Amino acid sequence: MLVRFEVSNFRSIRQPVELSMVAVDRDRVESRPAPNLGEHLLTVAAVFGPNASGKSNILAALNWLRTGIRDSLRFWDDEIPVELFAFVDSPGPSQFTVEAVVSGVRFEYVVELDREAVHYEGLFHYPEKKRRRIFEREGTEFTLQRGLGSLSGTRELLTSRALALSIARRFDEPLVADFANYLIDTQALGPRASVPEYPRGDRWARRSHVTSTRQLFERLDDNGQETLLGVDDPLEKDRRQVLALLRMADLGIVDVLVERDRRTQRVRLVHRTEDGTRPLDFSAESEGTRTWFDLIGPVLSALREGSLFLFDELDASLHPTLSMHLIRLFHDPATNPRGAQLIFTSHDTSLLNHLNRDEVWFTEKLEDGATRLGALAEFAGERVRRSQNLEKAYLHGRFGALPDVDRTEILRALGLIG
Repeated sequence: MLVRFEVSNFRSIRQPVELSMVAVDRDRVESRPAPNLGEHLLTVAAVFGPNASGKSNILAALNWLRTGIRDSLRFWDDEIPVELFAFVDSPGPSQFTVEAVVSGVRFEYVVELDREAVHYEGLFHYPEKKRRRIFEREGTEFTLQRGLGSLSGTRELLTSRALALSIARRFDEPLVADFANYLIDTQALGPRASVPEYPRGDRWARRSHVTSTRQLFERLDDNGQETLLGVDDPLEKDRRQVLALLRMADLGIVDVLVERDRRTQRVRLVHRTEDGTRPLDFSAESEGTRTWFDLIGPVLSALREGSLFLFDELDASLHPTLSMHLIRLFHDPATNPRGAQLIFTSHDTSLLNHLNRDEVWFTEKLEDGATRLGALAEFAGERVRRSQNLEKAYLHGRFGALPDVDRTEILRALGLIG
């Protein structure tokens, strides 16, 4: 599980900002104990704030690091494609820090880089609660913990622009591979949380655990024969879960038909009508139903694997009721037994009614154009009461992070005032 993520000098983020998943209120089923930390961790975090305040860039920074760990060795030969803070000259290097608990081991990963080179990188773990180095690099000088000779090949492959973690994960040392693959398995959805993807085909690339919703309903095998599943077959269980989730969006959906030939695939959702059941072409469904359908497969994969799920502009994609249900899936230990985590951005203040005070973060745009990120639980140096109506307090400006609406300029442009 993610413990915290810190980033500086990335897109609109200039000074370091930190998103922490450590629970303030531990006496809730939604917070999960992490014994090796002595803390409880959250399964949901939400970032609110005005447009252009940098909400999406918090998620994009973590997704950018994920992509770099997966692909830097193959695609960063000429330049590191990092987007530095744009509004100052010579902004210096970007820095990323991730702390996470993976397979019961606490890790900390730090990297400092700019477009030209990786200046520093280090991976640490905490056996017996003491920080211990796995590897560190200054430029291309690489230092490795004793007893990890299986990773010594990293030194020969290391370049000034490739991440050492990208290389080290390929040697299948569990201490490194488990952490690297945890980050690589992070899923990111939404208009601005995504980053450019590189062509795949890497023979070392780990097979993704993510299953699309459509794949679950493909009933023909590679030979064109219909697959027959028993009631207890895992795929049949997944299908039943998908249909149950689909009914949250539309109670009339009873099945999914996926028909394919060599070139095309046709998806139809089967609806209950007064005259029986009728399939409706997927393109004729509402946008909200289509979004929810496409989302279900990846969400089930995240819940099954206990992975990290980033969703930018949740309210732009889903009805508030479905957004609420998505939050509940990650909150509930019954549906999220492995501690998968949902981090999302939104403008929908009604979702504050379904979040605890330690699950809410706010962004603001400073005078120099930089993003500031603050935790609601510690807002203005004072702990927000657990009983407080968060939506009402937010809309009344209690926490800031609201659009600064000045109508003077638009009225003047319309010629309504002098």
